[in-house]
Amino acid sequence: MHRVKSGPPGKLRIVAGSLRGSRLAVPDNAGLRPTPDRVRETLFNWLAPVIDGARCLDLFAGTGALGIEAISRGASACTFVESDRSLARLLAENLARLKIVDARVLETDALAMLNRTPEPFDIVFLDPPFAANLWNESAHLLETRGWLAASAWLYVESPTDVAVALPPSLMLHREGHAGAVRYALYRRAPADPLS
Repeated sequence: MHRVKSGPPGKLRIVAGSLRGSRLAVPDNAGLRPTPDRVRETLFNWLAPVIDGARCLDLFAGTGALGIEAISRGASACTFVESDRSLARLLAENLARLKIVDARVLETDALAMLNRTPEPFDIVFLDPPFAANLWNESAHLLETRGWLAASAWLYVESPTDVAVALPPSLMLHREGHAGAVRYALYRRAPADPLS
């Protein structure tokens, strides 16, 4: 979830899966803009072979569209991290309304959460506020603190003019562009048994 100029509140829809067509409110928070439908559709087409049963982390959740889409498409659970109290409350309300039980919302700072005792996730969505420039630090903590499962997938959304430097263990799998936004899926390379 990245931040842009404030616009009117609206709704977004879940693209596919068991919750297909469900609508999520997009409040009029300063600069809040969810990942567009078309980008989410492309991302989850890429993740289709691995989404079933995956444990997911939506690190800068915002509306929670990425994590909810993952659950709709067969992920077993998702943890949503959102520091904004009103967004975290709305996300919890949406999860309850959609009867999603295998989810939890942590109202906390994402970097602070990553410094806690880790639990490994299969898929992590990393889409921080663009102005905060948190991609590299977040990815470093995900990798070094043990939040990524052995063959985890990491989705990164960033401006096209920002060079994101991820740990070398994260290998680019697929990428695309939508206007001024780059979206990319990385795979965590298994540790080299010879090293």
